[in-house]
Amino acid sequence: MAILVVGSVAFDSIETPHGKRAKILGGAATHFALAASYFTDVRVIAVVGEDFLPEHEAVFAARKIDARGIERAPGLTFHWTGAYAGTLNEAQTLGTDLNVFERFEPKIPEAYLDTEYLFLANIDPVLQARVRSHMPKVRMVCGDTMNYWIKDHAANLAVVLRELDVLLINDAEARMLSGEQNSVRAADAVLAMGPKSLVVKHGEYGATAFFCNRSFFGMESVPRPFRAPALPLAEVVDPTGAGDSFAGGFYGYLASQPELTPAVFRKAMFYGGVMGSFAVERFGTERLQGVTREEIDARFELFREISHLDSAV
Repeated sequence: MAILVVGSVAFDSIETPHGKRAKILGGAATHFALAASYFTDVRVIAVVGEDFLPEHEAVFAARKIDARGIERAPGLTFHWTGAYAGTLNEAQTLGTDLNVFERFEPKIPEAYLDTEYLFLANIDPVLQARVRSHMPKVRMVCGDTMNYWIKDHAANLAVVLRELDVLLINDAEARMLSGEQNSVRAADAVLAMGPKSLVVKHGEYGATAFFCNRSFFGMESVPRPFRAPALPLAEVVDPTGAGDSFAGGFYGYLASQPELTPAVFRKAMFYGGVMGSFAVERFGTERLQGVTREEIDARFELFREISHLDSAV
């Protein structure tokens, strides 16, 4: 089963307590695609500039990611500059140069129209809704957003939320979107906006899934909320792509399974945590490029051991 991800392919300039890197490959669609590619086929729609070189294309090719949907446009690729000082939980944005991404109009290749799983990464909700409307036959739609769209584009975002099977956001975004500070009330308020399920990412503390009575499991009873822990790591080098890598591992595993059940959903959250934990061990996409499926499964077993996953599935 193929996943189509629509989002940003970018360059990041990052400073953390472990050093600096200038213009390394990044972007939500990049991290997502690399993480998901270890589980299923991945297709990407994005836009890059003239500074996107064969060496960058090779990163996608090495993972057999279908990059035919990445448009080449005159100008420079989206460039984000950020720093982590003191805490690694939140980046300070030092610069955002949208460049060709400012004029991004997703174009869906005809070869992508049979895609069964769609992931709408963090882009303008108008564009998210447009892509969704052009792919009415997808089996499942998962999406992401951020505080900027929540705060200043609420009406457009509301249209997207009604189309989602899964919404993935972090704690702060859930509180902002819902207007609630309590996590349970926040989840209830977000689910009332349309998503069939909500996965709230807690960074180094894992993630929690919430479900509503419009469940896609075909069950009379709604699954209970489920919390997946994060794996304790001795060293975090660069957390920039952790959330998108979590999403890629989570959704990639879901798409690889013949049937969606509550047990599969819970297991997918653990695989999301696995891919997020690998992503933070190196700068940019370096670790995701080199990890093996054997390492992924071995780390999943660590999650199983520390969390007693077998008793929950």
